Amino acid sequence: MSARSIGRVAVVALAGCAASACQPQPAPEPVVNEADPAANANAVEAPEPAVVASPSPKSIIREGVSAEADEDAVPPLEPASLTVPFGDRMTTTLDDAARAAIDGLLANPVVTAGGPISVRGHSDTRGSDGDNLAASRRRAETVRAYLVEKGVDAKRITIVALGENRPVAPNMKPDGSDDPEGRAKNRRVEVEVQPPAPAAD
Repeated sequence: MSARSIGRVAVVALAGCAASACQPQPAPEPVVNEADPAANANAVEAPEPAVVASPSPKSIIREGVSAEADEDAVPPLEPASLTVPFGDRMTTTLDDAARAAIDGLLANPVVTAGGPISVRGHSDTRGSDGDNLAASRRRAETVRAYLVEKGVDAKRITIVALGENRPVAPNMKPDGSDDPEGRAKNRRVEVEVQPPAPAAD
């Protein structure tokens, strides 16, 4: 067969292919026989659409930083305070309840961190101003001595004697009579512990 004849045969074959068999054909529709349901077993079903998995969500945590590290971060220290009552007017010593309260304060992490501690002594108004100021100082010194006994550096502690100048309750009732409960609340020592100052860069 000559080259010209071979070319003619190829053109005819391509033309026939373009017209019918070479074009993609749609999938046949399933044939459903309503009269004979058993015949439907061989019916051609349309293929189900492929399920494309969605990409997994990306972590919002910065690369190199784990969530466990954030959970283990130590929260910043907060100031702690305590009021030590001195119920009896003449006493400047600590009772069992006062020592237990101070022991609870000593367990606070801010105390062991090494920050400054202020100890403020107070009194009621019975007696002279000078006597009340001296009594408030003796109470504050008693608390400081107990803190030092428990291992606190005395250099961290500052004592302030305020006498009767900062009452938290009335010393007298509205009719002018004595208010024992109010006076007892005013005989106190206030302890305040601050976190240590941040280190300079």
